[in-house]
Amino acid sequence: MNLQETSSAQYILQQYTAASGGQKLQNTMYNAYAMGKVRMMASDIETATKVIKNRNSSKTAESGGFVLWQMNPDMWYVELALGSSKVHAGCNGKLVWRHTPWLGAHAAKGPVRPLRRALQGLDPRTTANMFASAKCTGEKKINGEDCFILKLCADPHTLKARSEGPAEIIRHVLFGYFSQKTGLLVHLEDSHLTRIQTNGGDAVYWETTINSFLDDYRPVEGIMIAHSGRSVVTLFRFGETAMSHTKTRMEEAWTIEEVAFNVPGLSEECFIPPAELRFSSIGEACELSQGERVKTTVSAAAAAAYRAKVAALDKSRDGSNVNNIVLKMNY
Repeated sequence: MNLQETSSAQYILQQYTAASGGQKLQNTMYNAYAMGKVRMMASDIETATKVIKNRNSSKTAESGGFVLWQMNPDMWYVELALGSSKVHAGCNGKLVWRHTPWLGAHAAKGPVRPLRRALQGLDPRTTANMFASAKCTGEKKINGEDCFILKLCADPHTLKARSEGPAEIIRHVLFGYFSQKTGLLVHLEDSHLTRIQTNGGDAVYWETTINSFLDDYRPVEGIMIAHSGRSVVTLFRFGETAMSHTKTRMEEAWTIEEVAFNVPGLSEECFIPPAELRFSSIGEACELSQGERVKTTVSAAAAAAYRAKVAALDKSRDGSNVNNIVLKMNY
């Protein structure tokens, strides 16, 4: 990284911090609460031989909501409910964990990291800290708005620490697009590539890309918060044979209903991991079996990857029924 790229990135982040309410005000916020609604808008499944599209109408779109709590330093807890499924995830400052219907409670390997949903316009201080070592790679228009681009790559040591069992994270790159006009973050692109090698089988690769567009910034107690947005998740599976690839695309829209800072009574006890994680090893919770194919493969990748997650469940063997796939994204 050269000096110009570093200094440009620092300047962009200084502008972002100032536009978001300023460092002094942000330093007075020691905890936060947010509640929002989510709606699954569309899904497409593409294989080597066919494409299945399912664009939900406003009446049939699967809806749900989430509640997020945060506390300095590095503590967070989120509940996301969509349809009949619920996902819990949290961090007590030392351990990142999640609880899903398909894996139960399990810990995430590697260093403590922030919740991706908080980076979607809900936590400017954490966002600025996340991009502190990023480099400026240029400019681009996003929805007609000129933006600076900051690029952040996970280092090899972090990738190795977050890999688990047969799931090896090869690459994880985060792009932030900051408006030249307002200084605010308007687009977040998160991409990671995972290689999964099962015993006696060919390697399978999963490339997950999450594009989030942030909108409707409004001040809450002086802090600029994005009150709506949407995410497009693309999950590309390839390997084995040339004709075996699948691409799944999901689109989620969200709105923020409530935000509050310095909530009385919120303490470290609110972020304690589940008892089974505190007192036992969970390594075997993420083991893969060859017979469960997409369901277990994506679950393993999710267990090893960043907070930005997609999990595919109950997929029929030929992938022909889109209604049998439930996707949960962006904890």
